[in-house]
Amino acid sequence: MVYRYLLCGVALLAPAFAAHAVEACDIPPRFGVSETAKAVVRAACDEHRLWYRPFIDRDGRIASLGVTEAEAEHLADNGLIAWQRVAGYWRESGTLSPMGAIPGATSCMQPAGNRYTDSDCRAFLIDNPWSAAFISWVMTRAGVPGFNRSPRHIDYIRAAYQGGANASPYRLADPANEKPAPGDMLCFLRDRSTSLNHAGLIQALGSGRAGNWKSHCEVVIGANVGGDRTLYLVGGNVANTVAMRKLTLDRTGMIELPKPSQAAADAVVEAGCSPGHEEECNLNRQDWAALLKLTANVPMQGPTPVFDGNAPLPPPPDEPVPAPPTR
Repeated sequence: MVYRYLLCGVALLAPAFAAHAVEACDIPPRFGVSETAKAVVRAACDEHRLWYRPFIDRDGRIASLGVTEAEAEHLADNGLIAWQRVAGYWRESGTLSPMGAIPGATSCMQPAGNRYTDSDCRAFLIDNPWSAAFISWVMTRAGVPGFNRSPRHIDYIRAAYQGGANASPYRLADPANEKPAPGDMLCFLRDRSTSLNHAGLIQALGSGRAGNWKSHCEVVIGANVGGDRTLYLVGGNVANTVAMRKLTLDRTGMIELPKPSQAAADAVVEAGCSPGHEEECNLNRQDWAALLKLTANVPMQGPTPVFDGNAPLPPPPDEPVPAPPTR
């Protein structure tokens, strides 16, 4: 009899566990998601698969990591090379030309195969954050109309702010007050001695103090998929790859924003992430100050724009995704 009850208990628990066994990028978009949002999610997910699906778990730990930015390893399609793909994000988004004065940028404009320009370009990829180039590439690939492509996230955060309530293709919202949806972007401020949150960001944007502030944005892939109370994000240059991040949602679908690390809040360098301060090593504890809500509903028609005279964007990789290369 006890055995029978145990079996019943396992059967009752099985659906609950199954709800958590989801691959957000493999779930069809829910009803009501706009065509533009679908295109944004598809572009980001295709790249995440290409990089062997690395991710950061709900506790802010890197749970999986395959190939990284400057390696000469093949990606999951067994054709593209990691560092060349990153150079492509820069070129094909139109964000490389503004970086022309920085050493190595012009080498990334050259075709691969010359060991001198290849080495120079790879050094550029290591030395310069490419997360904004990745976002700009995703928006280009998805055909998002009117997106302000830039090598700095703060530029399109500012554009969303300046557009007000009717901003397009994105409007600025408070992540503590509005629910995220597929195609949106969640952004944090980085390399600051104090956390500002949304109110501080709005004040800085309004006064013109934001300037070229360092920030980081990631694309919302899904929220509460299968009822798992998880927000799924995909961003570039996260742990030097294209990674997924998981954040927790409350019962209403709002983000449970992790508090910024105490080191950032108090500007105490000694209290940073270290073996003696594991509590500071949560990569999800950031100053999440901006939720960019997608307002554009219909992607641009026609071929994907191509910049800097490069070849058209390659097609997305086919499934299944092979395992990362053995190191």
